[in-house]
Amino acid sequence: MSEAATGRRGRGGGGAARRAARSAVHFDNVPAIERKIPNMEMLSEEALQVIEANAETVLEEVGVNFVNNPEALARWKEAGAEIQGERVHIPRGLARKLCATAPGSFTQHARNPERSVEIGGKGLVFAPVYGPPFVRDLDGGRRYATMEDFRTFVKLGYMSKWLHHSGGTVCEPTDVPVNKRHLDMLHAHMTLSDKPFMGSVTEPSRAQDSVDMCKILFQEEELSRTYMTSLININSPLTFDDTMMGALEVYAANMQACIISPFIVGGAMAPVSVVGTLTQVLAEGLAGVAYSQLVRPGAPVIFGAFVTSIDMNSGAPTFGTPEASQILYGAGQLARRLGLPFRSGGGLCGSKLPDAQAAYETSNTLNAALLGGVNFMLHACGWLEGGLAASVEKFVLDADQLGVLHRIAGGVSHDEEAQAMDAIREVGPGGHYLGCGHTQRHFQTAFWRSEVLDNKPFETWSDEGARSSQQLAAVRVGKMLDTYQQPPLDPAIAEALAAYVARRKGEMPDAFS
Repeated sequence: MSEAATGRRGRGGGGAARRAARSAVHFDNVPAIERKIPNMEMLSEEALQVIEANAETVLEEVGVNFVNNPEALARWKEAGAEIQGERVHIPRGLARKLCATAPGSFTQHARNPERSVEIGGKGLVFAPVYGPPFVRDLDGGRRYATMEDFRTFVKLGYMSKWLHHSGGTVCEPTDVPVNKRHLDMLHAHMTLSDKPFMGSVTEPSRAQDSVDMCKILFQEEELSRTYMTSLININSPLTFDDTMMGALEVYAANMQACIISPFIVGGAMAPVSVVGTLTQVLAEGLAGVAYSQLVRPGAPVIFGAFVTSIDMNSGAPTFGTPEASQILYGAGQLARRLGLPFRSGGGLCGSKLPDAQAAYETSNTLNAALLGGVNFMLHACGWLEGGLAASVEKFVLDADQLGVLHRIAGGVSHDEEAQAMDAIREVGPGGHYLGCGHTQRHFQTAFWRSEVLDNKPFETWSDEGARSSQQLAAVRVGKMLDTYQQPPLDPAIAEALAAYVARRKGEMPDAFS
């Protein structure tokens, strides 16, 4: 376990950070969604039972690979699995039994307690795009991402009221060496935002850096609560590599949450059929969640499913397709039957620009995630080009549209005020409702209103420059960055974080691969 920064205080339960948060500059803080609408239950009970039985068969007969990880193989052997080389054959029922110790929901604590989120149950938490090596904006076009781009996205995420989470690798800053950039990214999340954030998973020592920096931020010698959620991808089909599992081991041992998620392009990394893909998703998810519980029973996890289809002509992944939605709905049902929080969805699209294709495909995926019971939505805003690029304009366009999902998730009230009988009586036949008492009471909140899109008359729109949605979004980005104010942080904590980053960077040679 690496040593935290010199000057870190003893355990204090995060009191200094919480005191600083109370003096923070406040803007609209919209809590995470609590659904008041039913989930889409697409698969029948018979279909679910078939998938569950087949997944158990896959684990027992086909098995899963744990590559370059003798410790994992030893854990599985002790638990009762059969080990053949690096292949783990898991007896029927064992993985499901191990998964039973994972919590059905958990709180991820933010340094500003008002921004802590509950992950699981009927909740839905939005987090931004994750992982693109390129960025795109109206002025600079498409280019490799830099650390300054990363900081820009963190600031935009902090100021986006419908976004509940700061995310993780919102873009991959290529101007900083691979072995050091995680330190700068974590530092940005911890200092430029006070929303929850994700830890690094690209190497176990980087996961440990994430834990150690969290200890500084929250002023704890040992982490007492869940402060990070991190993405652990499975190398589909049925392979768990030592890098991702090493990061999982660090986080689980410290009771920090992991999203255990297959990364599947249907037809290439899983069967072309919905039920066949769901069988593999469940088998992989069961094995991954079970392993986290072998590391530490009770460690918080999220059952993930990231599945796209494929263009059989070009081999390129496709997004917003009906088959992907069907898999999302089915995976949500399977996760709920396991009693686990569920991750899927996002503002996914294959478009190269924030255009009509991007809007259609993103809308399809966002709505499927809302109806499919997703609890943690990564890639909720900013995703372009199949995840290769993060767009600042699409970031704010998507973040704005997340407000629609908030409104739909709230359901429809039918109380006396919502019935509006007084308005109907007051206006009567042939009148209008613009001036009636009911309208006057509710006109400010009755209808969701975009903070980006243009709904003005043609003449006004034309006089203002006939701007496209991308141009309107660029203006919005500028206004947000101009008014950004960094949330306060205890100076001693800020100094200790900076010292840790500087010390760890000094211990490493530059490595860009």
